[in-house]
Amino acid sequence: MLNKPVVKNLLALLFIAGFIAINSFMHAKEFFLLNALPFVFAVVLLAFVRFDWALYFIVFSTPLSFNFENLGVGGIGFYFPTEPLLFGLMLLFFMQSLKKGMLDKAVAKHLITTIILIQLIWLVFTTLTSSMPIVSFKFLVARLWFVVVLFFMASILFKEKRNIEKLIWLYIVPLCGVVIYTVVRHAGYSFDQETAHWVMSPFYKDHTSYGAVLAMYIPIAILLFFKGNYTGTKKVLILVVLGILAIGLVLSYTRAAWVSLVAAFGVYLILLFRIKGKVVLTVFATLVGLFLLYQPYIIDAMEKNSQDSSDNLAEHVESITNVSSDASNLERLNRWGSAWRMFLDRPFTGFGPGTYQFQYAPFQLGSEKTIISTNFGDVGNAHSEYLGPLAEGGLPASLLVLLLVGAVVAVGVRVYKNANT
Repeated sequence: MLNKPVVKNLLALLFIAGFIAINSFMHAKEFFLLNALPFVFAVVLLAFVRFDWALYFIVFSTPLSFNFENLGVGGIGFYFPTEPLLFGLMLLFFMQSLKKGMLDKAVAKHLITTIILIQLIWLVFTTLTSSMPIVSFKFLVARLWFVVVLFFMASILFKEKRNIEKLIWLYIVPLCGVVIYTVVRHAGYSFDQETAHWVMSPFYKDHTSYGAVLAMYIPIAILLFFKGNYTGTKKVLILVVLGILAIGLVLSYTRAAWVSLVAAFGVYLILLFRIKGKVVLTVFATLVGLFLLYQPYIIDAMEKNSQDSSDNLAEHVESITNVSSDASNLERLNRWGSAWRMFLDRPFTGFGPGTYQFQYAPFQLGSEKTIISTNFGDVGNAHSEYLGPLAEGGLPASLLVLLLVGAVVAVGVRVYKNANT
């Protein structure tokens, strides 16, 4: 009779032989994804021993992940290797939580945590009432692994402040690599504005997500330069990083990212000079009132702007307010209008999480369509983190997004003030 070690060795050999046979067959079918399975398996095993190392690896590999939606592998809609690893870490978190509580009580009782949990509950409910249950279920699972790993598990690491900066650098370094790759590739097309939409692929799906990430990390790089405990060579290194990110942002031709940086600088000035919230709200309300009062004149002026998107950066900035002929701007208005009409059709539960891109086509108006509109509704989302949830999850979903943003801003301002007193 065979002893246990021999049986284990035989099972291992059978497993390896089976994997080689299946992978060889898949190679013949030109499907190469299984090549990475041993690597993923190794990272998952690592997570059982040191989940923090596994999370570090996920952060580092995020900018370098490949989008398998359009790479000829059957339309698989996920990023590899990050999302499969996020799914594995999520399962690990649930298993560990059954044995012992992994989450800090302060985090569990926090206002932001409460809002996120309510959002997840509403996602489950609207998945059950969805017009496309399978699509919504996939969306729900994806949202779960992002929230569980990148919020709950990351909060465990953030108990030590040094880990925050470590995670920032683990993302910035490969991001700079992607920017260099993108700029070199873009140079082959003479930095043309049209090619700027896709030269960052396969690492980022399009220039909007690429530009958004750069806009988020440029302020962080500036903060590290002025606030970090760095001297000499490290300061120079941060300046190099900042230069790379800035070049990437400019050449991304992402107008919304440029505007967001200006807005972020305005928020920083408010915090720097400790302008009271009442004053900010008063100024904001006044500006909204003036816009409503002079709305016809403002819209008339915007409609007279005929400057389209351009390779010329000054003209590209000028095209931001063009709502008369710029196809990109007009298509956003079309998507927003479609989202609003979807909300009116299903005001309470919406059409279901993740369904906007499949359902918005019938809600387009002929007068709002552009040369880049489609009757199939298959080219993206609502281009709004507020109107999108409104169409997919009804009024409660949109209100929860507003509540979450408000809570994050309030907590962030309070933490900033406490850290500088």
